[in-house]
Amino acid sequence: MIVCVHMPRFELAVAAGGRRELADGPLALAPDPGRDPRIGQVSGKAEALGVRAGMRIGEAMSRAPDLKLLPADPEGVDDAFDLLVRTLESIGAAVERGEPGIAFFQAEGLRRLHGGTLRDVIVAADDALRNRRDSICPGVSPRYGAAPVRFAAMAAALASRPRRPRVGPSDRRELAAWLADEPISLLALRPETAHLVEQFEHFGILTLGDLAAIPRSSIADRFGHAGLVAHDLARGIDTVLRPETPGERLEEEMELPEAASGEQLGRTLELLVDRLLARRERQGRAIRVLVITAKLAAGGTWRERATFREAMADPRRIRMVLDNKIGGLPSPATALRLRVEAFGPAAGDQLALLADEVTVRTGRLREAVAQARASVGIDSALRVVGIDPDSRVPERRFALAPWEPGDER
Repeated sequence: MIVCVHMPRFELAVAAGGRRELADGPLALAPDPGRDPRIGQVSGKAEALGVRAGMRIGEAMSRAPDLKLLPADPEGVDDAFDLLVRTLESIGAAVERGEPGIAFFQAEGLRRLHGGTLRDVIVAADDALRNRRDSICPGVSPRYGAAPVRFAAMAAALASRPRRPRVGPSDRRELAAWLADEPISLLALRPETAHLVEQFEHFGILTLGDLAAIPRSSIADRFGHAGLVAHDLARGIDTVLRPETPGERLEEEMELPEAASGEQLGRTLELLVDRLLARRERQGRAIRVLVITAKLAAGGTWRERATFREAMADPRRIRMVLDNKIGGLPSPATALRLRVEAFGPAAGDQLALLADEVTVRTGRLREAVAQARASVGIDSALRVVGIDPDSRVPERRFALAPWEPGDER
């Protein structure tokens, strides 16, 4: 059996600061700057007034004039979701992430560790999450569902109540009948089928049972491969669970004393890249994926993911990619963070056939710096970087960054 953990309105609750704030009035997540003006997750009071996620701002405000729009906090959501996953891993679970606030794990291997039954496993997960609830999302109680496949487990969790897990039938032949009355809108939580929900509703297909009753050939003819995936899900057929491999979290963050933009922000980014590459935990590995996030002076956070075509450890090339990303920052930032999301192989130096004297000297210096950092730390070789040379406060004009041999900046 697969267990699904669901924390309702996770993104909205993180942006609002907890469940208590959600009760103040109709709330919704504001659209991302520069993108389609559609609201994100909405509170229960907003739903009662007819407001739905994905509505345009004008329509939402016409239905709920008192609707309050909160700036999205993607970095806060990411941190909270990471903590949720690590908490589940602490009880021995191998976790697969779904949408923010939804996680899955296989229960079979945990039964002997936590009492012998499925309910004992769920209780162990619930106890662990409740101990950290205030750190993950204050006041929001997790809900649980279990079924033989991931999609059915999610359907069970969405219909459950706090401390009352819902468990689907273990017999896969009974699973389709059990899913038949579930709304077709559940398909919106799967990226590959989300775009089909509106089309299904247009044709009067309102439940998963309605979809399962349609011949498979007719679904394939009208909706293609995505329609076949949706048809399988409605019949209780899903792909196997793919848990992620737990890994270390390598990141650097810098608070900005004043809201920064332009050249000052670029200098701060340069400093963070140098510090990240100098960290001992990197172990000489190249970087494949970086996540850059910023706290905005206007409220909320901004987040961009940079995937390199090839894994790299060259600070100049990394900054070139990140400079293009940070150009989309919607407003000045008060803090900047870089986090490694995926590593590549260990970075190596290409040896020259005929090494000149400068190359040999630079290589010896690089090895000496590496030895010093291994014994003393990354602060053993530093250089001065101008952050805000025109500032009236001397401490804000310059900062120290790790120095590399051959660095002429």
